[in-house]
Amino acid sequence: MSVKDKVIKIIAEQAVLDVEDVKMDSTLEDLGIDSLGLVESIFAIEEEFDIQVPFNANDPAESDFDISSVASIIDAVQGLIAEQS
Repeated sequence: MSVKDKVIKIIAEQAVLDVEDVKMDSTLEDLGIDSLGLVESIFAIEEEFDIQVPFNANDPAESDFDISSVASIIDAVQGLIAEQS
């Protein structure tokens, strides 16, 4: 399973949606994921990929981790994985 597929699966689980309902241009808000769901998604992503997400839950806009859309989250995760290898 690719990074993209794994991230989409994690987001779908948090949103209680089918994987096919999670589109690349969807925002977490579009998917009904609140701040708690966001934090749970971040934890799940960190665990799945064994990475540390530089995320400020109090001020997501100040983070280097772009959560503006599903595609940007996937790009950010791929970047963190690349940095680790």
